[in-house]
Amino acid sequence: MTANAPGASPAPVLAEVVRSGFVEGRHRGSLVVLAPDGSVDRALGDVDSPVFPRSSNKPMQATAVLRAGLELSGERLALAAASHSGEDFHQRLAAAMLAEHGLDEDALRCPEDGPQRRRLAMNCSGKHASMLAACVARGWPVESYTEPGHPLQLLVRETIEEFTGEPVAHVGVDGCGAPLFAFSLTGLARAFRAFVLAAPGSRERRVADAMRAHPEYVGGTGRLDTLLMRAVPGVLAKGGAEGVQAVALPDGRALAFKIEDGAARARGPVLAAALAGLGVDAASIPREPVLGGGREVGEIRAAGQVGTAP
Repeated sequence: MTANAPGASPAPVLAEVVRSGFVEGRHRGSLVVLAPDGSVDRALGDVDSPVFPRSSNKPMQATAVLRAGLELSGERLALAAASHSGEDFHQRLAAAMLAEHGLDEDALRCPEDGPQRRRLAMNCSGKHASMLAACVARGWPVESYTEPGHPLQLLVRETIEEFTGEPVAHVGVDGCGAPLFAFSLTGLARAFRAFVLAAPGSRERRVADAMRAHPEYVGGTGRLDTLLMRAVPGVLAKGGAEGVQAVALPDGRALAFKIEDGAARARGPVLAAALAGLGVDAASIPREPVLGGGREVGEIRAAGQVGTAP
C-alpha cells in the first residue's frame, strides 16, 4: 500500500476517534479477509500493493532460521518470532540463546532499549539471537548477519516469497536493523493461513505451535498478540509497527490489515471488529479510551464496515 497517487481515491476509514460524541479524527487503511479455502472473502482498500509488514514478518523469519539448521523449540522458538516487551524473562532467554552458541549481547546488531539501554531489552532481540545462533550452527559469517546479501537473509527472502506466493517488491531496513521485505497484505494473510494449516511437525507449523503455546514470549504482559492467543484457541497472531496486524484462525480463515498513518492506537479496535465479523470472541482485546480531564470521554472505535460479516 504505497502513498496515494494524485487523483487516487483515499483509503477507506478503518477507525474513528470519538471525543464527547464527536468524531474528531479518522484512521484510514486497508484490510483483507481470506476464506477457509484461501480465496479473498473481503477487501477494503488496496490489499494488493506492497507494504512493509514490519514484525508481522517474524514467523517467516523464524521458519527460515529453522531451515538454516538451527534446532529451536518451545519458548526459544516463540521468542525467535517475538516482538517482546523486554521483560526480565525475555532478556534472560535471549541471553541464554546467545550463550548456548558462544555469543553474548555484544554480538547483537539491534539497537539498545529499555531503562538500562541494553540490546537484550530491544523487542527484536530474540529474533536477532536466533539469527546469530543459526549463523554459528551453519558456519556462516556472524558479523554481517543483517546484510541483505548474507546467506541467512537470502534464505529469509526465499521463505517469505514461498509463503506469501509473490515476489518481494522492495527491500528496506527494519527498525531493528535487519532486512525488511515488502509484499501485499493479501500475501501476508496467505502466509499466516499456510502456517496454521501446515502439517504437524513441519517447520512452519512448529513456529505457529510454539507461538500459540507460549504467547507471553511473543509479546508480553498486556500485549495484544499475547492476550488474543491466550483467549482464542488455535489463533495465530502477530502485529507489526506502523499499524500492521495479521491473524489466522485454525479453520484456515485469515486476515491482515495496515493502518495507513501507522497509528498503533487503531490496531486493537480494528482487529476486534474484524474478528467479531468472523464470529470470533474478541473480548480479550482491550478498548482504546479517549481521555479528557483525566477521565474517559470517548473511545477509538472501528468503522462499521470493518466488522461487517462477509
